[in-house]
Amino acid sequence: MKNYSNIPARKHFLLNITTVLTVAALTACQPASPSYESGMQKNSAAKKDLALDGAAEKPMPAEAPAEVAYSPAAAYDARETAPPVTDTERYQKQPDQPVKAVAQEPVSTFSIDVDTGSYANVRRFLNNGRLPPKDAVRIEEIVNYFPYNYPLPTGTHPFAIHTQTVDSPWQPEAKLIKIGIQAQDLAKKELPPANLVFLVDISGSMNSPEKLPLVKKTLRILTEQLRPQDKVTLITYASGEELVLPPTSGRNKDEILRAINKLQAGGATAGESALKMAYEQAQKAYVKNGINRILLATDGDFNVGVSSTDALKSMVAEKRKSGISLTTLGFGTGNYNEDMMEQIADAGDGNYSYIDNEKEAKKVLQQQLTSTLATVAQDVKIQVEFNPATVKEYRLVGYTNRTLRNEDFNNDKVDAGDIGSGHSVTAIYEIIPAGKNGWLNESRYQKAPAAKGSKNEYAFVKVRYKLPGEKDSKLMEQAIPVGSKPLEQADQDTLLALAAASYAQALRGGEYNGKLGWSDIEKMVQQVQGDDPFELKSEFLQLVRIAAGNEKQSGPLVKE
Repeated sequence: MKNYSNIPARKHFLLNITTVLTVAALTACQPASPSYESGMQKNSAAKKDLALDGAAEKPMPAEAPAEVAYSPAAAYDARETAPPVTDTERYQKQPDQPVKAVAQEPVSTFSIDVDTGSYANVRRFLNNGRLPPKDAVRIEEIVNYFPYNYPLPTGTHPFAIHTQTVDSPWQPEAKLIKIGIQAQDLAKKELPPANLVFLVDISGSMNSPEKLPLVKKTLRILTEQLRPQDKVTLITYASGEELVLPPTSGRNKDEILRAINKLQAGGATAGESALKMAYEQAQKAYVKNGINRILLATDGDFNVGVSSTDALKSMVAEKRKSGISLTTLGFGTGNYNEDMMEQIADAGDGNYSYIDNEKEAKKVLQQQLTSTLATVAQDVKIQVEFNPATVKEYRLVGYTNRTLRNEDFNNDKVDAGDIGSGHSVTAIYEIIPAGKNGWLNESRYQKAPAAKGSKNEYAFVKVRYKLPGEKDSKLMEQAIPVGSKPLEQADQDTLLALAAASYAQALRGGEYNGKLGWSDIEKMVQQVQGDDPFELKSEFLQLVRIAAGNEKQSGPLVKE
């Protein structure tokens, strides 16, 4: 080994830095995929436009002076102390919904979903010049990311049902049935008192610009919305959990903000015990007939204690019986556990959002505060019975992990999704009318029974829900009449929903998009620009163009 004892201190320091950087490059970096490289080149301008309030780009390290030599021995030491960072992001397997024959399975049942995390997560991939993994694309979350202008309910029910049927752009003989549910909208001043527990992951894995610093911005945004009657508790966890701030009134915003500003990352992730503490503190500060909710901010990397998604789901599902719900706010890249984040939020009667920039934080916790926190209907289930006299085949678009057994619909003990104040929920079915060619071949041995039923209905929709705090459900029913409009005559809400579904299906491989290409999707999005106060539609158009650019550069979107 060379003797470096005579090298000046400054050069010795530079040598060490250079060694570590060199080894990191040699051991951690892998060749980028063609789609990644081309996407980065083609979309650099788009990325700048879309990086709204996001983390600043990290500067590249300066080149080392030429006279500093490389040390193999030092490189070996660096490999031992600085292992390469690998991408360990986790997503739940999401197979597409199968096509069903009405003669065999006329009834479809599922739980509503108001999560939107998949949209923001996919946006993160595209802004970074990469196509998302197939399982990161949940169609219903992308469709439901946008606010729709459905009329508010006028009757005794807390929401209204709206339907429209149009000719499908995906399949020549098919029709698309859009089912929209619009919840009543409470003003912020009408919200009951809130008991909120901020549960913040400050482990070492959160030590990057798009994680803990963005978490702190997000919590500041929510803090500014608090009223005097609201209470906030702040708990952190890393190698251990800590009660940083006991229940504190919303009138003491400065005290809450000081506690948030002091947060720093470091340590392992012991999430199980921290969750238990959060529920204990929420129970101590419980507000009867109020909002009692834990907001978990993390990258989902629970590597100490109970870390399996199923175990955490069981714990959270048991705790929700106490009237305390759980919302998850996902952050970061590389080790992000989206699988866990989405599922425990569902189990906790809350909702899941992915925060990739400050603009998204404002959307979730400022513009949509009432829908994020205040529940107007619980355990909302949808059941659609198709009429064999008018419908031959059908498929539900998305909602893969929300499917319920038909017998679950009338069972009030079976959990389902909740709807917050002002929330809208959209579901889409693609149907093949009776007598038309569809996806399935006619059976050789089993002849379908003669179809009976009204010729005036495609389907009959039932929605079952519970009012907050009640055990017995209520029922809404509505028929879907026969007939459809050409796609160009669809209303703006329907066209936006179909554009979002087409975009999501394309990102998942395009299996059900037929001949509809990226240029067609772009035209659909262009047609719905119009009123766009939060620039969501204009951003959507840019994302479609980025995805289309990726496809053109790397070939067809690859199925996984």
